[in-house]
Amino acid sequence: MTLTAVEMDRKIEEHFGFERCDDVEGVLATLADDVEHDVVGWPEGPANGRASARPFYEALFADLSESRVECLRRLYGEGFVIDESLWRGRAPGRPFGLEGRGRPLEFRMLHVVEFSESGQIRRENVWVDLAAIIGQLPQT
Repeated sequence: MTLTAVEMDRKIEEHFGFERCDDVEGVLATLADDVEHDVVGWPEGPANGRASARPFYEALFADLSESRVECLRRLYGEGFVIDESLWRGRAPGRPFGLEGRGRPLEFRMLHVVEFSESGQIRRENVWVDLAAIIGQLPQT
């Protein structure tokens, strides 16, 4: 069974909704038990399984706040979606190893998300515009 575009949108919005609320348990519940979670540039590299994805979300929610995500475009395929979004918020922590000092931050993200037959996220690959982040969080 392949999810429709509407069903994939619903699942992605559920996932992003938990992220906006800094809800680690909620985010993890949207992931398949054996999820492949890969945020390009994350120092620990790809994570396999929910438990291995947890440290990324714990760090993310400590490093970034007031998250607002605006979908710019979505492309759909059989069992997957590609989402281009704009993230806006603040950086109170150390996103990607940079001192945020509570400064405002805005950057584009590209998600490639594959779904299991049950509708959970079985693979999440995330690319962030690190050049934009570095440009907004100069280390002086």
